[in-house]
Amino acid sequence: MNESSSTQYAAQVAPGDAPGGQGETSVLGYVIGLVLASGLTAVSFYITRSTIFWPPSIPTALVVLAIAQMGVHLVFFLHITSGRDSTNNVLALAFGILIVFLIIAGSLWIMANLNHNMLPMDQIMKMQR
Repeated sequence: MNESSSTQYAAQVAPGDAPGGQGETSVLGYVIGLVLASGLTAVSFYITRSTIFWPPSIPTALVVLAIAQMGVHLVFFLHITSGRDSTNNVLALAFGILIVFLIIAGSLWIMANLNHNMLPMDQIMKMQR
């Protein structure tokens, strides 16, 4: 294996995958992912409870930590890489995100429509008398 093919192969392997390309994963990769995810969760709780951070910056910090944790889960547990082998995983992930977006957007649309078409509370109370 020459230098260019080894670097090309390294770009297609997720952290924790076995270098043999058999699709096997090492326990070390899962442990590293678990430690990173637990650390990001602990930092999130620490940020919300401590008083050393500027209060308006806390939501931004939590969003950054959440995105980092999603990245850890995608790489270490779902093994999403730029390689050809993870095409089905990426498509399944995109479909799942689409379904979640449709459910949330549809629910918000329905609630906004109900709120717009509902009578004010004082008029409802007058109708019940």
